[in-house]
Amino acid sequence: MTYLEQSKQQLAQLQKKETVRILAIESSCDETAAAVIENGRKILSNCVFSQIDLHALYGGVVPEIASRAHVEAVDRMVDEALREAGETLESIDAIAVTYGPGLVGALLTGVTSAKALAYAAKKPLIPVHHIEGHICANFLTDPELEPPFTCLVVSGGHSHILEVSDYGEYRLLGCTQDDAAGEAFDKAARVLNLPYPGGPRLDKLAEEGDIHALKLPNPHTDGKYDFSFSGLKTAFINAVHNARQKGENLNDADLAASFRHAVVSMLADKTMQAVKDTHVEKLALAGGVSANSLLRREMQKRCDKTGVKLYMPKLSLCGDNAAMIGSAAYFRLMKGETAALNLNARPSLPLVK
Repeated sequence: MTYLEQSKQQLAQLQKKETVRILAIESSCDETAAAVIENGRKILSNCVFSQIDLHALYGGVVPEIASRAHVEAVDRMVDEALREAGETLESIDAIAVTYGPGLVGALLTGVTSAKALAYAAKKPLIPVHHIEGHICANFLTDPELEPPFTCLVVSGGHSHILEVSDYGEYRLLGCTQDDAAGEAFDKAARVLNLPYPGGPRLDKLAEEGDIHALKLPNPHTDGKYDFSFSGLKTAFINAVHNARQKGENLNDADLAASFRHAVVSMLADKTMQAVKDTHVEKLALAGGVSANSLLRREMQKRCDKTGVKLYMPKLSLCGDNAAMIGSAAYFRLMKGETAALNLNARPSLPLVK
């Protein structure tokens, strides 16, 4: 019996099994992570090796360094995840892995490791979209959450408003037309000479500042739910550079607060409009920027005011992690989706076709 034939046979059994435990691997950027997840909603282990210290010297992620670090760490993270969960490779039901989008070298490390484990242990292999993983982090934080709901996905590379009609079924309502919100935060932080990673440091600094200190534009987009952060970022950079050239003494906390407020206001305005128009009174946040303190406060305030139920991942599940991949994998498995051993990394993999 070939691996694929055996995998399909196991799939039919797993779809009827009461308890399914999945070992998941995530390596799309600069975190090497492994986790064991039960039935898509319970974390048995969630281990993450962060590469922040490796990339801090360069002010951002260096793909080659990231790939090499993943190679060194992935086996260790898998062993740690199994040990913490009290499981063995033999007792696990399936192997899941992020296969896109992300840095191609980083993705290939995770995909290759997952394929080897799946083949050696004779377990089904489940491919997972990285952004779908971020959405599913909400199922781990709030196990009672079920589709349909609206979801704002905000990270360093993505800014989407999605309608989640069912598990694994998405409709794109709006997205950024240029830069992602997280990227804009990182660029603004660099102008303020904040060390890497800039976004979280800008968020912390902004807590001490005045949001009215710097007037910034509200960019127009043709799409009702679309975002545009490029012009906003450029306006901020130009304002800071011009002030410095004139010898004006600007308060960095005020600058950070003004920029953060402008970005969050755009995210909140467009998202709440989408929630209103779709008549789905459940909203979830997802992605690394969902950890932003002002965004969480602002969305909670607006949802409380309009009677919308808000779901936000725990802070530990906002950044890249393997638990969210294991959650997404469970629902893909229940839909009968597995991969062959020719699975490849897809760095530009779209979520909605």
